[in-house]
Amino acid sequence: MSRKYKFQDQEAVYFVTFTTIYWLDIFIRQEYKDIFLDSLRYCQENKGLELYAYCIMSSHVHLILARRGRPELQDIVRDIKKYTATSIINAIKNNPQESRRDLLMWLFEKEGKFNKDNERYQFWQRHSHPIELNTEEKLYQRMGYIHNNPVEAGIVSQPEHYLYSSAVTYAGLPGLMNVILI
Repeated sequence: MSRKYKFQDQEAVYFVTFTTIYWLDIFIRQEYKDIFLDSLRYCQENKGLELYAYCIMSSHVHLILARRGRPELQDIVRDIKKYTATSIINAIKNNPQESRRDLLMWLFEKEGKFNKDNERYQFWQRHSHPIELNTEEKLYQRMGYIHNNPVEAGIVSQPEHYLYSSAVTYAGLPGLMNVILI
């Protein structure tokens, strides 16, 4: 993997994207989005995750993050992806309302066979492509990109109308989430 896509400076702020395998629309159900948000909250409280912005789309999640103290950023990202993959797959398995359950489980298992690091399933694409945001201009450009993602997708007309994004918080509106933004 290119050095371009690694966490080089542990004290820096980074833009990352987590994408489901095959760009599957998993986050169309609130239960799965809540699992992801719970993981962020846990990492903020227990692992030193600092969160500047986020947006949960149907098949991917954008984050602007940093850390304070230990562990290292790649370890926090690994833990978020591992926990959310396991928890969401279990939620899908045990959700009698999930009409796509058999297809999703088959796809997760099929893709999992190609990754020797997995016990059985693959939920996320392997790489998060961290991009260091080492200037204020880069930070605000990526934050705008994240917050406008639901607008560009035609889901809402204004970024602050999308509930699963930090745009709500930055607009000073009450949101569904209580993740702490820096």
